[in-house]
Order: sequence, then C-alpha cells, then structure tokens
Amino acid sequence: MTFRNFVRFAVPILALAAVELFLAGCSQSRAAQQQQPPAPAVTVAPVEQREIVEWDEFTGRTEPVDSVEVRPRVSGYIQEVRFQSGQLVKKGDVLFVIDPRWHQAEFDRLQAEAARAKVEFDNAKREADRTQQLLANKAISTEEGDARVSRYEAAKAAMAAADASRDFAKLDLDYTQVRAPIDGRVSRAYLTEGNYVSGIAGAATKLTSIVSVSPVYVYADMDEDSLLKFNALASQKKLDTDGDGKVPVELQLGDETDFAHRGYIESFDNQLNPNTGSILLRAVFPNDDGRIVPGLFARIRVPLSARHKALLVSDKAIGTDQAQKYVLALTPTNTVAYQSVVLGPTIDGLRVIRSGLSGGEQIVVNGIQRVRPGMPVKPEQAIASKESSPLAKR
Repeated sequence: MTFRNFVRFAVPILALAAVELFLAGCSQSRAAQQQQPPAPAVTVAPVEQREIVEWDEFTGRTEPVDSVEVRPRVSGYIQEVRFQSGQLVKKGDVLFVIDPRWHQAEFDRLQAEAARAKVEFDNAKREADRTQQLLANKAISTEEGDARVSRYEAAKAAMAAADASRDFAKLDLDYTQVRAPIDGRVSRAYLTEGNYVSGIAGAATKLTSIVSVSPVYVYADMDEDSLLKFNALASQKKLDTDGDGKVPVELQLGDETDFAHRGYIESFDNQLNPNTGSILLRAVFPNDDGRIVPGLFARIRVPLSARHKALLVSDKAIGTDQAQKYVLALTPTNTVAYQSVVLGPTIDGLRVIRSGLSGGEQIVVNGIQRVRPGMPVKPEQAIASKESSPLAKR
C-alpha cells in the first residue's frame, strides 16, 4: 500500500476516533455536572443597628410594703370569725368579734356614772354661779361662798373622771370588733370561735396576719462593681429614667419567659455587706392583679449603661469555633465568608456585636450548619420581625 493510500484511509479513521473521544468527554462533563449538588439554600438577614441600654440581672425576693399581725386589744372569747382565708380585705373591715357582753355592761355602768356626775356638776355650777350675788347681798358667809366654789371644782373634776372612764370603756367595747388595720390579703384564722384570747399589751394573742397587695417591694443584692457603675452613671446623669426621674427596673417571675413587670428603684441600703460584697437594693412594682405574691424568688434587671448605638444579629447566627465566636457573611458572589466577632449582651433574641462587623452585612441566620466558608449558597431574605423595645440585658 502506498503512503497516499494509507493517508486516505487513516485520516477518516483518526477523525472519527477524535469525534468519539470528544463526545465521550462531553458526556463525562455533563455527567459530572449532573452529579454536582446544587448550592444549599440559606436564610440571611442584615445586621441591625439600634440604640440600646444594657441591663444587668440580679436575683431578688418579693415582700409586701405593709405586713401586720392582727392581735386583739381586749381579752375575751371569740364569738365570730367574719372572713375567709386568703380573702382581700379593706381597712376597717371586721375580722373577729369578741363576746361584747361584759364590755357592754361595763360601758353601761360607767355611762350611768358619767350621767350622775353630770347632774352633780350642774347643781354645783348653779350654786357657784349665785355665790357672788349672795356674797354681795351678805346672804351667805365668805366661808360658805368658798365652799360652794370648791364643790363646783370637785364636781367638775368628778364629771371629767367619769367621762374618761366611760370613754375608756367605750374603747374596750369597740375593740371587741377586731378590724383590719390595712388593705390587703388576710391569712387564715389562727384561732376560731369559742377560743379565749388575751388582749394584754405584750402578751396579746395572734389572731391572723395581713399583707398589702399593691404595690410590692423587691429586694435584691447588687454587687460592688455594678454599684460603682450605677453610681458613675448617676453622677454623670447618663442613667435612663422615666418621666418622673425614677430609674426603671423590670421583673421576671419564675414561670415567665420575659420581664413583663415594670417598676422603679426606690432606695439602696446605706452600706455594703462586708461578708457578701453587695448592697441591698429595693424596687417598687405595681401589683394590681395580685400576681406578685410576697415571698417569691424573682429576677430583676437594672439599666447599667448609657444609651448608645449597637450592632445586633440573630442569636441563631452565632457559631462557635473552639473558643472563638463567628458569623458567616454573604459575599457579592453569593458565597459565605468567615467573620470572627466579639459578643455583647442579648436583646430579644438578638446578640449585640462588640467588634468584628461594621454594619450593613448580610448574615446567615438559618442554615449555618450546612455551609462552610467559601461555599456558594442560595440566599433567601429573612422575614423582618417587629422592632422590639431598645433595651438589652447581659
């Protein structure tokens, strides 16, 4: 076979082989593209910028503003109990009735004595009023005139003593009705009908107790560092205050997830406790619905920063790389970039970012576990939530 014939037959064969190789390569490329997974979908949200006040939290205990042990002022047998355990009572409501018959009889006797003393006083007064005229007419002697005046003064004193004794007996009779000294919630009756109670001062029988309902006090221990920070802000007039110039505080009960109760700081103690290094804080909270029961453990938070602007991201966007905190930021090419951050306090599910972000970035808030830095992603914008109160807690 000549070289020309060889070329004539070999060239088509080589061309056909090249085409087959090209088609095979395209098929492999398409297969590889089909096997490559699509970019994962992630939810992104912008870094928020908001003006906030940072709060510190402390553990406290609720106590009533007024607490009274109800005791009788006279002795006797309980005749009647006029309340139910746990009932709300008003000041002046009758709680117990002590058998009044002996006290009623003593009052009646002393009232009669007062009436008799009044009659004697009136007679003595009439005689004394005529004394000067009789002396002028020389109808009586000077000694008799002096005697009339003396009898008048004695009758006057006797009437005053009788009136005082009657009034004292009236008090005892009134005290047979044991009344609520304050508005509040009454405890149970410690003694019931038929029991003898003592009204002797210093040894009076405890009948029940009443605690006021609204407002309530909350006592909490504030550590020394927080106190110094609070005092510095107060002296610089940078503390957040309400319209009356009072420092607001918020309260959370044990079964609550947020700080729903609003009050204010009423006072601090006058010195730190050297054993605990803390000072006692007292806050006042309205309690019209009676939900805050005296004696409950609670958490309160106190503003301990000036109002300032801060960057915030969703707490779900924070990842942990050993001891380092980070977020994944969306790049212009729809990939994610690793950004280490320094965290601050939380506010309504958002985390304050001390450093690491400049604002305006789009942060991955859902799907952070499915992606790695540099990976392409399919971003979806998060639905904006309603802006909450610009307050932060540690």
